[in-house]
Amino acid sequence: MALSTAIMPEGLLARDLSGDDAELAFGAGLDALLDVLDRFDIRATFAVPAVIAAVEADRVRQLAEAGHEIAALGFRHEDPTELPPDVERVRLRATAYAIGETTGNAPAGWYGLPRQGDRYAAGSVSPNTVDLLIDEGFEYLGNGMADDTPHYWVTDPEPPKALVTMPYSYHSDDQFFLQFPPLALRGGSGIEHPDVLASNWRSAFAAQYDRGRMFTMTLHPHIIGTLHRIRMLEEFLASVTENEDVWIATAKQCADHWRAQHPPETHLRLEPSIWTE
Repeated sequence: MALSTAIMPEGLLARDLSGDDAELAFGAGLDALLDVLDRFDIRATFAVPAVIAAVEADRVRQLAEAGHEIAALGFRHEDPTELPPDVERVRLRATAYAIGETTGNAPAGWYGLPRQGDRYAAGSVSPNTVDLLIDEGFEYLGNGMADDTPHYWVTDPEPPKALVTMPYSYHSDDQFFLQFPPLALRGGSGIEHPDVLASNWRSAFAAQYDRGRMFTMTLHPHIIGTLHRIRMLEEFLASVTENEDVWIATAKQCADHWRAQHPPETHLRLEPSIWTE
């Protein structure tokens, strides 16, 4: 649940928990989003920083009680790339503990913070993040750009050490279309042209449906849950649910399914990398 596009690498600060974006994220915007999800009987994955699990404990607990998955979005929504391994491990553990205290269950998934200035802001991980996630018992990493289906992020081929990684695409992320001006719309921004995102959703879903593959979308309550945007989401979900054999699932459900159908013991054929230091 992103609160602001101005989040710096040090993570959430007190000022980020006040103002219009924060009010929408946990107020009217979230209510509107949940209303649409409920009407389509959809249970989603909400990525939540540890500090939000504590500060907004009631709302986060309500999400979990309604059947939504609560995944981790860092300790303070920070960039871990410069953290020493021991500090990053402490933050992973503290995040799992804080979310578990609020919801009753430790998070299965971990999502990274997109770094400012990255050309493809998919979410940052340090050289140690995936190894630490495996060691700390996380079941999947939520944002990978290597494929458009779940896949294994391998940290060591011998003995095999790998983590299920869920696909992410900024092409289906409301933030990049509705908050930042797309390059193709030099005369305006996504605020005036939300139909560009809707068109992207429709074409991407159609392509993945025809191929029998996975389509993912990323939503921020304070962005999608306002004005005509929430109607746009409702219309898209209505068109999706008209199709046969569509399974709408949380990230954990997808990761569990992938692991069951493609167990690493039989489907990972690993060899040492050809690349050397």
